[in-house]
Amino acid sequence: MIAAKSVKPALQLAYVKLMMDVIGRGLVMASQVDEEVKQEVTKFPENFTLSMKVFPNGPAFIARVTAGKQLELVPNLESKPDLTITFKHLHHAFLVFSFQESTAQAFANDRMIADGDISYAIRLVRCLNKMEALILPKLVAELAVKEYPSDLSLKEKLTGAANIYLKVAQSYFKRSA
Repeated sequence: MIAAKSVKPALQLAYVKLMMDVIGRGLVMASQVDEEVKQEVTKFPENFTLSMKVFPNGPAFIARVTAGKQLELVPNLESKPDLTITFKHLHHAFLVFSFQESTAQAFANDRMIADGDISYAIRLVRCLNKMEALILPKLVAELAVKEYPSDLSLKEKLTGAANIYLKVAQSYFKRSA
């Protein structure tokens, strides 16, 4: 594994920007195809907005809960999101997105802050953990999430990953079309 300190800040920024985009899109697509993520998202109020960003003006994504209880990305938001998860520094985001530190460990190490209802933040982390368990190889996912789901079958993992990756790829083509 590459030591985070040996990666130049410009490369960390480019990597975190890419990963923030992929994670935002992956979360949206997981809310459409995975039953567990769907269940979690149904517990957010309609029009609930959530954001993940790097302090102060780094890479970010914003998503909103639709009337159909799925997530959609929002390009710009006029008001403050209902929940914002903020990495305190680009280096901290790089540690998490390069799977050198789990999201739970980053919270424990005070590298991230949640601005909003903590129960919604926990729900979001559960969604992120499930999405990561589905789309990442098991060895990498075990580094990324606090606890890898023991009941996740290979068939469910492959089907979920294929569906999410396909929808993420399609979302890039829809944007450019």
